[in-house]
Amino acid sequence: MRKTLFLTLLSGILALSGFAQEEKPAAREQGHYNTSKFRQLYQELPTPNNYRTASGAPGHEYYQQQADYKMDIVLEDEKQRIYGEETITYHNNSPDDLDYLWVQLDQNIRAADAKTQDVKEGGPGVFYSPEKFTQSFLGKPFDGGFKIDYVQNMTGGKLPYTVNGTMMRVDLPTTLKPGANTSFKIKWWYNIPEHTVDRSRSGFEHFPKDGNNTYIIAQFFPRMAVYNDVEGWQTLQFLGTGEFALPFGNYEVNITTPADHILDGTGYVLNRKDMLTKEQWKRYEQAENSFDKPVVIVTQAEAEESEKSFAKKTKTWKLKADNVRDFAFASSRKYILDGQAVKVGNKKVMAISLYPKEGNPLWEEYSTRVVAHTVESYSKRMFDYPYHKAISVHAKQQGMEYPMICWNFGRPNEDGTYSERTRNGMIGVITHEVGHNWFPMIVNSDERQWGWMDEGLNTFAELLAEQEFEPGFPSRGFPKDVVRYMGGDQSRIAPIMTQHDNVYSSGSNAYSKPAAGLYMLREVILGHELFDKAFKTYAERWKFKHPTPADFFRTMEDASGTDLDWFWRGWFFTTDYTDIGVKEVNKYVVTDQPTERAKNMAARYGMKVEDFLPALFLINPDSEEYNKEMAKDVDPMKDYKFLSDFLNENYSAEERQSLKNTKFFYEIVFEKPGGLVMPILAEFTYADGTKEQKYYPAEIWRFNDKEIKKLVASDKEIVEINVDPNNLTADIDQSNNSWPKKQEETKFDQFQKNNVSQ
Repeated sequence: MRKTLFLTLLSGILALSGFAQEEKPAAREQGHYNTSKFRQLYQELPTPNNYRTASGAPGHEYYQQQADYKMDIVLEDEKQRIYGEETITYHNNSPDDLDYLWVQLDQNIRAADAKTQDVKEGGPGVFYSPEKFTQSFLGKPFDGGFKIDYVQNMTGGKLPYTVNGTMMRVDLPTTLKPGANTSFKIKWWYNIPEHTVDRSRSGFEHFPKDGNNTYIIAQFFPRMAVYNDVEGWQTLQFLGTGEFALPFGNYEVNITTPADHILDGTGYVLNRKDMLTKEQWKRYEQAENSFDKPVVIVTQAEAEESEKSFAKKTKTWKLKADNVRDFAFASSRKYILDGQAVKVGNKKVMAISLYPKEGNPLWEEYSTRVVAHTVESYSKRMFDYPYHKAISVHAKQQGMEYPMICWNFGRPNEDGTYSERTRNGMIGVITHEVGHNWFPMIVNSDERQWGWMDEGLNTFAELLAEQEFEPGFPSRGFPKDVVRYMGGDQSRIAPIMTQHDNVYSSGSNAYSKPAAGLYMLREVILGHELFDKAFKTYAERWKFKHPTPADFFRTMEDASGTDLDWFWRGWFFTTDYTDIGVKEVNKYVVTDQPTERAKNMAARYGMKVEDFLPALFLINPDSEEYNKEMAKDVDPMKDYKFLSDFLNENYSAEERQSLKNTKFFYEIVFEKPGGLVMPILAEFTYADGTKEQKYYPAEIWRFNDKEIKKLVASDKEIVEINVDPNNLTADIDQSNNSWPKKQEETKFDQFQKNNVSQ
């Protein structure tokens, strides 16, 4: 009983000595809405419903549409054209009647009269290739875009359609009822763009020395738009930055190419054996059982021989893919092909690379190895890779993803040498693009609307995979990587929660900042166990479905058991930045003499301070009160003897052994010039050279958004305090992060340091 009484009394004494905020009369002000950084996200997030629950999981009435395709495609190498005919079967799984369907015509962004080009502003570029200059300024624009021959029903009757830029509305003769499906046909062709000229996501590259082309082909067919419970039809125009929103479906695709081409793409190649030579097929079978290293299936010598032939005959590759949201392929007579097997769960996945001789020796050394590692790493962290293969295709200046296949840059010099930067760039882009199979190819978010939901989540997972592949790899997505961006010109920064075409810096906004935020959640706020469970839960819940930002936010909170509304609001909905520092540090000593603040507090409540005696008080030895009135009465030996006598009287010897020998008391005032609330990561350095890490959760800022105080009791003298010494919170100004103050540095100096270190 006496122990409890003393601890309660001591707590009260500390409050009297000034470590609790005193009540002060204040002038009456006007009322206001809740402006707390910790208010709930009720206004920002949509109301949960039967389609999407408050927990972030799909609801019991969740639905999604399905679009199945049967296509016959001809790749004409001499004219660099694609010809296609497709049958689309659209399944209406929604509860709504549909009188028309929306189809995406993304190639129309390159049509000569494309309005999408008119919305782009800007002055002269730094460099122009002759081809780009001719297209831009000499009156010979590239004749791109889909040329639609017809849109028909299954009996050959014409269906009315209207083209609106990169979208096409197909009017149905009868209403498509819930649970019903309809089929229709489209025939089209288009000129394939040279992607090294206009930086398009797909196209061809021409190699003047041997006269050949490599083709990376995507967005090559009219594709169904998404219809869902959130927005109805997703009809945002394709402006170039915001990528794609697509329904899942099944594909049967026949692709006719020159007979000397090597091709691979989304889905199973049903007749691969017939497309390869007997020796190549034998090597392919070896690769299917090689788990330790790639097997070269089409050799460089064979590819170089094919480069000379320019076959006039053709052959048709047959591919089939189930439950994918898109389809893409690569084809060329220049391609070398290698592959190896990867064990994922209880199944085998093929890691495959396609590349011309211009990619060697870099590509034969690293590409397939990186594909295999990425499949293993992502499978471990999210869910097992569900498809049978993952393909990396070499393409100059590229980095683009599709189900089971992606294009990646990383070209050595002509003599085969390459820099570390080229090597690291290639490893990074392959990891990133293969990782996109999870986000958004399977966890199928709306890229046109929310670029961060695929790019940011994937950049974070990429960072972890790269560090596993090679510790210390120069990954992007660490908090330090966004310091310069977040501390920049606020008029050129948009919140992460901005439609992707309307952000100023897509690389920072959609890739680095979301990834840095997730890194902080894992390393600082939640810890590995809680974060990893929540992130995996989100991936599992929404694989082969269409999640929204609210589904992600709610799932992360639901599965971690942590209220993170303050974090989502600050990091995702605002452009606020982190800036936390040490404003001042005050040292205190123990006395049994009542301080002025203790006397004033007692008087305010009509009490006598003598009623609390004997007791201990803390006082700043640098204060005027201490110097003038109390110094002569402060006797550390007497004060500690009083405490020692009390402990001896109320605690056993064993209990006293476990008590700290507190000798030093510090009042630390942390300030927050930045708008973001964030945990305080403080490192204390003691006089004996040892260090200790202190973690104060973000909720410490609930009642004072500008500065807070912490009383620290220690048995060792603190000689230095550093905030966020490991750069884990993206603090934009470190000049206030230390006590005693280090030499003042401007924000510009800090940014320069961070930029150089990156």
